[in-house]
Parts: sequence; C-alpha cells; structure tokens
Amino acid sequence: MLLPEEGFSFADHSHRRFNPLTGSWVLCSPHRAKRPWLGQVEEASTEQRPTYDPACFLCPGNKRATGAQNDCYTSTYVFSNDYAAVHAEQPDCSTESLALVAGENASSDLFRVESTRGQCSVICFSPRHDVTLPELSLDEICQIIRTWQSMYANLSADPSIAYIQLFENKGAAMGCSNPHPHGQVWALSAVPSEPAKEIESLKAYRQAHMSTTPDACLLCAYVRAEEENAAAGEQSSRIVLQNESFMALVPFWATWPFETMIVAKQHLTSIASLRGPRIADLAEIIQGLTCRYDNLFQCSFPYSMGLHQAPTATHPDAAYCHFHMHFYPPLLRSATVRKFLVGFEMMAEPQRDLTAEQAASRLRAQSSIHYKTSLPANGT
Repeated sequence: MLLPEEGFSFADHSHRRFNPLTGSWVLCSPHRAKRPWLGQVEEASTEQRPTYDPACFLCPGNKRATGAQNDCYTSTYVFSNDYAAVHAEQPDCSTESLALVAGENASSDLFRVESTRGQCSVICFSPRHDVTLPELSLDEICQIIRTWQSMYANLSADPSIAYIQLFENKGAAMGCSNPHPHGQVWALSAVPSEPAKEIESLKAYRQAHMSTTPDACLLCAYVRAEEENAAAGEQSSRIVLQNESFMALVPFWATWPFETMIVAKQHLTSIASLRGPRIADLAEIIQGLTCRYDNLFQCSFPYSMGLHQAPTATHPDAAYCHFHMHFYPPLLRSATVRKFLVGFEMMAEPQRDLTAEQAASRLRAQSSIHYKTSLPANGT
C-alpha cells in the first residue's frame, strides 16, 4: 500500500478535488468542521402528519388550487403541473421582441435568447400523506421506478422534447411546497446546462480512451475505481452501500456535506434499460440510502434528487450517457444546521468542510431500518 506524503492529511489539510463530470473543482477544508457555529439554525420538523389531509392539494380525491380534482388513486398518480415552468405552446421570441428589452442595436454576442417549450408533470409517490420515500415499501418504490420508465418512454416519443428531467425536492429546506410525497418531471425542448456539461465530459472521456477501449465510459471506470479503493481498506472508502446492479457512494468530488450518487454498475444509458431484477435492485438502493439519510440525524432528511441519463431515448448522444442519480442534501452538523453556498462559493468555487470519506463513513454506520420503526405508536 502506498503511504501518504509525510505531513499531509486529507482529513486535516486544505485541498481541491476535481469533478470530471462537470470539469469543475471543489475546495475541501476539513479543519473548518471544528469551528463553533453561531449562524442560522433551522427548526427541526417534528410534525406528525395524518394519513389523509383534506386540505392537501395532492391527496386522493382532493381539489387542487386551480379547481381540478385528483383521482381517488391508490398507487402512483401523475397529473400535469398546474403551475408549469414551461408550456407546449407559446410564440417564438422574435428579433422585435428582443429589441424591446435589449435595444434595437443589441449585439448577438451579448444578448442571446431562445424560446423554450415543454411540459411539466407531478408524480404523487403514494396516496398516503404521512410518509416519505424511505418509508415506502420496496414494491411501492418499484412502482415509482416503473412510473419514471413510462414517463421517460412516452416523452421520448415526442419529437418536440429534447430533454427529460425526473426529480424530487424533499423538505421545506429544499423549497418543497407540499409535504405529500411527490416528485416532478420537466420535459424541455433543449438540453439544460448541467446535464449538457456531463454529456460533454462523458463524450470527451470516450474519445480520449477510444484507441484502447472503444466503448470507454467515465462512470464505468469510476465505479471500478471506487470498488478497488474500497477493497484496499474501509477507511478511505466512499461507498455507502451497493448490490449487484447499483452503487451508492459519496463522490470523491462531492460539494454538499452528505451528497451522494447512485450509479449503475453496468453501462445503462437510461432508466428505460432496467428490467425485473434491476428495478428491484434500484428500489433497494434508494430505500437503503434514504433510510440512512433519515437515521443520520433522526429527522426527515431534506434533499434535492434527480436522475441523469440519456436526454431522451433517441437523443444522438444517448450511447455516451450512463444512468445515475444525484442526491444533494443541505444538512451539515445536525437536523437544524445546514450548509450554505455563499460568499467564496458564489464568487469563486464550491467549498466543503467534511471530507467525502468522512461523510461516507457516517452514512455507512447508519442502520438500513428506518428510525421511526422503533418509536412508540404516538411518536414520543
């Protein structure tokens, strides 16, 4: 085993880590985790929600804010977002329209705009109002995955759609406007900036290694490297849990304190490639990871989660893409102290205190059984 350079410690000394997926860097300052905290403290959620809430816009049979009524659903339920960020039909942005906000002699190098069309949907994960993703059964999570597959396939068949983003915002800390368990789908006429950066990196990696490995994949190589690193010793392992088909890990280049990725171990371009056992394997990893999140601080752990994959099933760059999921949770020290991306992080580059290895170790140590199962029936 190689010994570290004398005097330097990844657990104590500042360093930068490179993110090959986005071509960006993150500053790691592990010694800062020892500083006292006198900043903002969030209020820990102790709310006991009912199984059904007659005032909830997402519960079965209820009317939404627009007056539309939900079906009396018993499993996953999908409807068009009443307050969609994009719409299928709208006029193009003309030169005359641009001139109204940029001036008649506006330079196209400085003022560029394009109309964006698409559609947005809401996916209710469960008819129950009082649960979150880690509290659902494996069968229920499998049904969510199959719903994601169906939506991805249907939207991929629409020639006006160039990109499909499936995601979930969990918790008020991540801007979730309704606690009923749900996610969203935004389908757009163009590939957004973040996935576009990842796709360019995946393409560049294959092209750089094509002479020796024609089907080279950055994330396939990364999964193998993390397995080899974990085999060398748990102290440096960033793997939280894994099964035959998927690995959940804190990426080497993570920005958020307990940021994780779920990565397919085989080269799957999208969720559409999952069949039988792989659907069950993905459900198992999602449940296991989110349970560990909740158990870490014994709270409903907030996060933003999203699937990255081929933009659509027929996208010309689909073969380069490797299915993975990002989880970005804000909590840092406890259920009430969160991470903020401010100051240096907005002006220069992201910074983190906890190392990826420390975060993975803490998540690995958590039980895969949700902490609520050991609470008395009244939750006290």
